[in-house]
Amino acid sequence: MKSNKKALPKQTAVPSAQAKEIPAGFAQWRTPLAVLGLLFVLFQVYGPALNGPFVFDDRYLPFAVPGLAEKASLLEWVRGNRPLLMLTYWLNYKASGDDPYYFKVVNILLHFATSYLVMMSVRGVIRKTIADPNMVKWMSWFAGALFLLHPLQSETVGYVASRSDGLSVFFFFAAFVLFVYRLYDEIQGFDVLVVLIPFGAACLSKEHAAILPALLILTDYYFTSPYSWSGAWRNWRLYAPIFILGGIGVAAIYYFVLSRSDSAGFGMRDITWYQYFFTQCRALWFYMLLFVLPAGQNVDYDFPISRTIFDNGAIGFLAGLLVLVFLAWRYRKEYPLASYGFFAFLILMAPTSSFVPIKDPFVERRIYLSMFGLLLVAIEFLRRLKLSKPVLGAALGTILVVYSAAAWNRNHVWGSAVALWSDTVAKSPNKARPHMQLAYALQYEAGNCQGAVSQYALSAKIEPPDYRALVDAALASDCAGDTTSAIDLLKKAAAMEHSAHAYSQLGMMFAKAKRTSEALNALSEAERLDAGFDMTYAYRGNIFLTMEDRPQAIEQYQKALAINKTNEVAKNGLAQAQAPPSKPKPAAK
Repeated sequence: MKSNKKALPKQTAVPSAQAKEIPAGFAQWRTPLAVLGLLFVLFQVYGPALNGPFVFDDRYLPFAVPGLAEKASLLEWVRGNRPLLMLTYWLNYKASGDDPYYFKVVNILLHFATSYLVMMSVRGVIRKTIADPNMVKWMSWFAGALFLLHPLQSETVGYVASRSDGLSVFFFFAAFVLFVYRLYDEIQGFDVLVVLIPFGAACLSKEHAAILPALLILTDYYFTSPYSWSGAWRNWRLYAPIFILGGIGVAAIYYFVLSRSDSAGFGMRDITWYQYFFTQCRALWFYMLLFVLPAGQNVDYDFPISRTIFDNGAIGFLAGLLVLVFLAWRYRKEYPLASYGFFAFLILMAPTSSFVPIKDPFVERRIYLSMFGLLLVAIEFLRRLKLSKPVLGAALGTILVVYSAAAWNRNHVWGSAVALWSDTVAKSPNKARPHMQLAYALQYEAGNCQGAVSQYALSAKIEPPDYRALVDAALASDCAGDTTSAIDLLKKAAAMEHSAHAYSQLGMMFAKAKRTSEALNALSEAERLDAGFDMTYAYRGNIFLTMEDRPQAIEQYQKALAINKTNEVAKNGLAQAQAPPSKPKPAAK
């Protein structure tokens, strides 16, 4: 019986005379050597970031929290809305401990693999519009290399918490590659499952991957049955389960993430959905500009909110986007790659840059997924340049060298927390968070406690400090030798958040100031608030040890270790309390 499935057209490359002259042995090793060469270049470009510490949200992940990683089971690591991401962290931790270097090495290797899939995705699309197989190969390799070496990728590689983007985009394009390279235009049976598995893995790594069905439908419209929705209708076997699973996923995301988060969702107090939309009309233009001209990169942009459609020229940016949408649709047949690429960019930016408010309106790593669309727009214009192949090759190579140099330069700031946040403070001086992060880096990386105090003070002038900022500022003041200021800050923190943590910190600081009675009272309040907070007993043990009351000190340390056996303060204190007292030296005759 004859199959009713229509095979997708295949490109048949005609070997050129030049290709025939290449020795067979070299031709066999050409691709592996190119891959190894790119991998070597990649480690040179991103090498400056490898020795950087955990920064920002990295410090709150299980592998960076003292005592948590050892105590937590695998199930505790992976529970939550991104279990596959957390599984990679768990494997990383089991293999290399909490050394940031190896976490970043994994990020680099993951980025390399994703770049290959992006290259294959670009090739799968452009082969449908470019007849010359050599041009298809050149442009797809260029796109993959530019994705690999673009300076905008520095954050996704150097920031360990951004592995969520790297991992989800890897699986996203794995699913897309399987879709565009299918044998038949009407997908069915096993092919549906083959696409669904990496799609599910992408969604379990980061929620933005749920946008994949929209990109697949766009691809069907442009290339399966060109400029017709019939291609998408024929693939209902794929889209039906995707939309069912996607609907369940979106509902779960809304219930478990957006409805409960204070940094994303429609319940945010400081910004409405339409204000966020007006803001993103501007942001989309700046993402496109950074793709072309990655100057002034910043890990924490001070990007103002457009409260109305007129704020910061939002209406002009919106009008510009509408013009681009009209042109992309009007000239979709004349410029298919640019048209498809632009719409792909908008679709892939939609989860983070449309209507759903997110605390940070502009973040570089959000372009990691959507860069695919911009690469296709670039290819559309590059392929139309009236250049000979040697000149075109030289131009593409020059572009890669320039962007690689910019990425290498940018990666230097990721090699040090002080360098990273100093750069950020210089570019966002009126934003509180960069000053706070620089203060933390100055204290714990550079040992510059007085500098940290100054940065916390600058942050407090810009934005009233919250509980965590007050505690951090208190510890910096204590480190700088100003215990009185530290106590005052901790009193404010305790008034703001009546918790065992607050009062145990206050008790510890009173003890340092030799105010023993106040210290014990504060620790008693901490115990009353939460009898299971181990640091309360560790700090109380320190007080008794100072008072030479070893039995009570030992009792307190043992209580702390019964709650948390990895408590280093209690371990060290118990060792001192149980050590035989040193004999006094005989007086000199």
